[in-house]
Amino acid sequence: MQSVCGVERADLNSAYVRAAVAALYPASNSRTTLETEGGREAPCRDPEDPMPGFIDMAIVEARAAAGRGEVPVGAVVVRDGAVIATAGNRTLELKDPTAHAEMLAIRAAAAAIGSERLVGCDLYVSLEPCAMCAGAISFARLRRLYYGAADEKGGAVEHNVRFFSSIGCHHAPEVYSGLAESEAGQLLRDFFADRR
Repeated sequence: MQSVCGVERADLNSAYVRAAVAALYPASNSRTTLETEGGREAPCRDPEDPMPGFIDMAIVEARAAAGRGEVPVGAVVVRDGAVIATAGNRTLELKDPTAHAEMLAIRAAAAAIGSERLVGCDLYVSLEPCAMCAGAISFARLRRLYYGAADEKGGAVEHNVRFFSSIGCHHAPEVYSGLAESEAGQLLRDFFADRR
């Protein structure tokens, strides 16, 4: 495992990580670089950033979802500082109303670690999860939820049903909201403005 801007990553040579870092941090705007196992250097966010990478990777997934014509929501599951699953919305592509970014990332993470319980894992998502996704987060026993934009209409964490505060919730993660909120919110506003 290697450290990137103070955060451990499982595989810095993966095409996904290289593309995400390059897309988010063009070399001309970068103050530092990281060296991968292959000896290449890639731009990196300022090491003073308290949470470099993970919410940004969710934004990358959200942008990719928008590029496929899906609502731009992305999610990343992290365990012990390493990314174990990423996903973007695929409800249209899969013709599956449950194929939200959070659901797909949770499924992939569970398969990756071989357990339905994601104890010790954290979820980073670009938008406040809906009731279905909040239920899955609870059942998966995720440790922490970090999300970007609030969703006053469909969100179920700090809006509407407030799932984690309900009597039917068996496990509530620690919740941190507002990460990359303006960027995540703008992605959604632009996506829906283009469709009106």
